[in-house]
Amino acid sequence: MDRRKSIKALLIGTAAGSVIMDSCNPADKKETAVVKDAATPDQADRTPEEIAHNKKLNEETFFTKEEMATIVILADIIIPKDEVSGSATDAKVPDFIEFIVKDMPYHQTPMRGGLRWLQMESLKRFEKSFNEISEKQRIEIVDDIAYPNKVKPGMKQGVAFFTLMRDLTSTGFYTSEIGVKDIGYKGNVPNQWNGVPADVLKQYNVAYTEKELKECISFDKA
Repeated sequence: MDRRKSIKALLIGTAAGSVIMDSCNPADKKETAVVKDAATPDQADRTPEEIAHNKKLNEETFFTKEEMATIVILADIIIPKDEVSGSATDAKVPDFIEFIVKDMPYHQTPMRGGLRWLQMESLKRFEKSFNEISEKQRIEIVDDIAYPNKVKPGMKQGVAFFTLMRDLTSTGFYTSEIGVKDIGYKGNVPNQWNGVPADVLKQYNVAYTEKELKECISFDKA
């Protein structure tokens, strides 16, 4: 199974970017006035059209309870809780996926069809739904669909579904507060430059003047 390090290296810069960029496609948006006084913090600087659109989507439900339960299980298989941070569900990834498939309807058929394929595969192997089988049995199925370059006969649809599920999960996780902290991103923070290292200065036979030391690279350590 691809775990947290593999997901960071392989997906955050590709799949995550494609989903995010797709949702921000300017071709589908109109230039409108920006809303400065939004009702909630997460709506700051949203246009009235965006606020109305998001409200409409949040009031709708696409996945059934059983489908959402499967998504929860899969999301935490893809990004489990570890010593660094919480799991995908801790980062509310299932809610993110629910929103995304409503915001990008072309994901609906692949996701619903993939979830159906997963249930049928579980029934065929273990005579129980994916939500009812053991963790070991779930991993057995997932291991057969987690590697796009090693597709076994009859697994093509499952591989395509799991690839999409993994892409959406990694996107949701690494755009959440938990995910941002997980990769150690700190944003723009102030720092201090202590000047050219002494060994480099010595190598080029140069040195700072007393004035330069005092005015340019001297810091208050309080």
